[in-house]
Amino acid sequence: MAGDLQRAVGRNLRAYREARGLSQEASAEIVGVRRTSTGGVERGERNVTPQTLERLAAIINVDPLELLS
Repeated sequence: MAGDLQRAVGRNLRAYREARGLSQEASAEIVGVRRTSTGGVERGERNVTPQTLERLAAIINVDPLELLS
């Protein structure tokens, strides 16, 4: 189904971020994007570039590929 990967990335990102005790605002600030952008990614509403995916994975200390599964 269209958008399944996008939604999976968002779900995984939120789960890892919350497990590490980071707010959307804190993670967005570290990456250099707006909190609304981070929220959109987590809800599966916004696409994320590979570079942003790598930065997001780095701040939550996971391999970027883990966010894709």
